Amino acid sequence: MTDLVLHGYWRSSAAYRVRIALNLKGADYRQLTHDLRQGAQRSPDYLALAPHGLVPALECDGSVLIESPAILEWIDARWPSPPLLPRAIDDAAIVRAMAALIGCDIHPLNNLRVLNRLKSDLGASGDQVQSWIAHWIEQGFSALETLIARHGRGFAFGDSATLADCYLVPQVYGARRFAVDLSPYPHLTAAADAAAALEPFQNAHPDAQPDADR
Repeated sequence: MTDLVLHGYWRSSAAYRVRIALNLKGADYRQLTHDLRQGAQRSPDYLALAPHGLVPALECDGSVLIESPAILEWIDARWPSPPLLPRAIDDAAIVRAMAALIGCDIHPLNNLRVLNRLKSDLGASGDQVQSWIAHWIEQGFSALETLIARHGRGFAFGDSATLADCYLVPQVYGARRFAVDLSPYPHLTAAADAAAALEPFQNAHPDAQPDADR
């Protein structure tokens, strides 16, 4: 029997996307949580497991996987059904590009360690940090809106959830948390809301996690 342990944090977008994928596959896993606000991801015990000091990390039968893009690809290979990527290679590349717009162009610039650095090293005010967050979300979402309008048929790509939705739903959650205006992105928000209504996505929602603030 596979022993699958997800190390995460309830409000981590990267951990959120991995929870979605595991839930879509029906994988049985347990969670260990690390409070990023308290710096738990930099504890010696966790660094011995995941030397980059970030979440998520996924333990499986003695192996440790880090970085959500690699973890998601592994999940899709380990449990092929339902697939997170279309079979056609051109379509799969489009879905990967949608995911990368979030995973490479938005999320890294808006994660907690970057925001903390803006405040501590550059003295950015709350309003300046908010403007920074909104800027990078808007840049990425503008491109995604075009792609989803072109390729979506109810979801980010096509008529079922894919890797793109695993990235999109957590990023929309983050955008709404920071009160970013999403009205310019009707196709994007409709796709995100359709995916978020599915049970695997609902069960992955930050508020449904055992370490969520109550």
